[in-house]
Parts: sequence; structure tokens; C-alpha cells
Amino acid sequence: MKKVLVINANPKPTSLCKSLAEQYISVAKEQHKVEQINIGDLNFEISLDEGYDKITDLEPDLVDFQKKVQWAEHVVIVSPVWWGTIPAKFKGAIDRAFLPGFSFKYVGGKTIPEKLLKGRTSELIVTLDSPPFWYKYVTGNAIYKQLKHSILGFSGIKNISSTYFGPVINSNSDTRQAWLNKVAKLANRIK
Repeated sequence: MKKVLVINANPKPTSLCKSLAEQYISVAKEQHKVEQINIGDLNFEISLDEGYDKITDLEPDLVDFQKKVQWAEHVVIVSPVWWGTIPAKFKGAIDRAFLPGFSFKYVGGKTIPEKLLKGRTSELIVTLDSPPFWYKYVTGNAIYKQLKHSILGFSGIKNISSTYFGPVINSNSDTRQAWLNKVAKLANRIK
């Protein structure tokens, strides 16, 4: 039994991402302990006006966000592609919560920080309005690079899979049901 955190990175109250996250949760909780974060439900100041020079106290929702990430053994991020990458509110949560001392630590004399979230795995489920092959191979797959390398990998979380659904904009109910079925299969794969 694994501790699984499912993050719905779409801030909208209703969305395909939310449906996919709920489908994943409903299947995963049959065999695992599951927690959920809906980015749209979190209340916090997005801007990191001082960068990491002056750490602003975390709001209760971001403290909870950190606790759930630390608790988790497997983190599932369900995110739409907005302007090529993750939504601003999700990026704001990362900026504010993945702080030095939480997700990484600078070590004197070394250029590469210590990764403080090692031992965890992640899985990305991405929705987009363009065809996945176009996004991945023509436009450069920025969401994957940002999440896998610059955020998760930098913190020590090893991404084990990425699944893309699109184009959403002209999908029909049969296509969306097929996507929900695929997410159920992904949730059944957790070991």
C-alpha cells in the first residue's frame, strides 16, 4: 500500500483535469492511501515578490500542501497546458511551497543543491488543446521539462511516467470516456 498524492493543477472549479484526478483517486484508493489537492481551492498569495531572499510566512493552505508532499510516496500531477506550461496558480504554489529547506538545500562548496524530497516518485497527466505529438516534438514539451527536470527532479522526485490527452478542445464524450478509462488503468499500475 502506497501513500499517493493527487494534485489537480487546474484552478477552475470544473474541468477535465478535475474529472481525471477524481477518476485516478477513485481507483487508487481501493489499494492505497490517497490525499488530494485541488489548486483552485487553495488560498495564498501567488507572488514571490522577494524571491527567496526574504521568505514570507506560508498560509495554512501552503503548509498543508507541504505536509501532503512530505507524506506522499507517489505524487500524481494532473495539469492542463496553458501558454505552453503549467497554470500560474500551480506555479505560484510551487514557488511559495518548494522552498530552500523543504525541497532542496544549498550545501557550502557545492554547485548542486541537496535534493530533500528523494525517495518519491511522480506521474504526470497532461491535457492540452493541441495534438500531443505536436506539443511534444514540435513545440518542445515545456511542461514535461519544467516539471520533470526543473521542479521534481531538482527536488529529488523521480518522474516515472507522463501521459498526454488532447486535443481537448474538439474532443467528444466518447474520447473523454476513453481518457477516463486510461487514467483508471494508470491508477491500477501503482506498485
